[in-house]
Amino acid sequence: MTDSKRPAVETNQATERLVTKHRLADFDIRPDILTTLERLGLTHATPIQERTLPRALAGGDIAGQAQTGTGKTAAFLLAIINQLLENPRPAAEDNASTGASAPRAIVIAPTRELAEQIDADARSLTTDTDLITTVCYGGTGYQSQREALASGTDILIGTPGRLIDYYKQKVYTLRYIEIVVLDEADRMFDLGFIRDIRYMFHKMPRPESRQSMLFSATLSHRVLELAYEHMDDPVSIEANTESVNVNAIEQRVYHVSKDDKPALLVGLLRSLEPTRTLVFINTKRVGEQLTSVLNANNFTASILSGDVAQNKRQKLLEDFKTGQIDLLVATDVAARGLHIPEVSHVVNYDLPQNAEDYVHRIGRTARAGNSGTALSLACEEYVYSLPEIEDYIKYKLTSEVPGDDDFATDLTIPAQPQHKKGGRNNGKNNRRRTGRSSGNTSARSSTR
Repeated sequence: MTDSKRPAVETNQATERLVTKHRLADFDIRPDILTTLERLGLTHATPIQERTLPRALAGGDIAGQAQTGTGKTAAFLLAIINQLLENPRPAAEDNASTGASAPRAIVIAPTRELAEQIDADARSLTTDTDLITTVCYGGTGYQSQREALASGTDILIGTPGRLIDYYKQKVYTLRYIEIVVLDEADRMFDLGFIRDIRYMFHKMPRPESRQSMLFSATLSHRVLELAYEHMDDPVSIEANTESVNVNAIEQRVYHVSKDDKPALLVGLLRSLEPTRTLVFINTKRVGEQLTSVLNANNFTASILSGDVAQNKRQKLLEDFKTGQIDLLVATDVAARGLHIPEVSHVVNYDLPQNAEDYVHRIGRTARAGNSGTALSLACEEYVYSLPEIEDYIKYKLTSEVPGDDDFATDLTIPAQPQHKKGGRNNGKNNRRRTGRSSGNTSARSSTR
């Protein structure tokens, strides 16, 4: 479980320059909650909050389109907290009568990182109340999470697998759920969680007897179908904050052969000297190889993939945020639900095979209204995704063939079976970010 003494909701940092002129005090929010918001420095609504709070606070169902970092977490948490405080739990619904923990609100998230972030924000917003929040996710803390949930909770936050596990053990019941939030619904589909989600919905009170809120990066047909199947007359609300962020990102595509991508990446990193960089790859195997190459060339890099143990994952993210790691090589597990400030560059070492994932990846930079840079290496294996990406974002990306000076000519390739062909390693490590030598083009493919 996350530290309950966390000083402030992270959405404050992520949205402070994306606010509207609409003050949160103008909404029908309890005075004691407003006092907490002011203490946390949250005074004005973001676009998604401005559009969702009136209906959410009134108990209406919402299908909202919004990205991470736009304030959607605070929007649904404020609605939950306000309702639970306005309508105290009936005495008949305590643990003694149900025989199991009886949460009144549940927030379902696709990833452990997002569940942790929602829990951290919920704890900050409920500091001055007697509401209890509990977070459950896989990979760690099985017994401690189980005990915390069994002791009773008001707001339950978690990932589908762990939530269903505890439910089937009768650690808690879904009979008294008043509010359910499904966050990043499109990601639920991508990760194969929809059957689990439907299972949980069927164990809750009927849609007309509870409030339901769904948030998704895109309100695709499959997401809307889920909304109308399990919600009570939901209103679709969109906040186009992500398109603004995308426009604030300098985007470039380099056409390069697959074999030349390591040399180009190292060369670009030396030239650009980014402060904090996310490098996205499509497979864990490529990520492991690339991480070895980056470390061999005097960068500090680590890989974040779906099967990294939770304690190691948390340490990696903390080291990345504090600057102890300046390059994080990641699969799409890191594309959503992560609040990492001041990412200056995002590199698509592999172009994503899904156009929506391109937007989610590059959206890790240019946060909080800042600018950022996104570089994509389009090789023969993944270049076919480029037209779909350009069609999705509705403009043509700036493309170029890299020049000789863009490549590292002294690249060190660690001894690995997959690199037996060699051809780029001259046997010496170059000092980190000290400039590149020129003239030696034999290390690159002649088909460039």
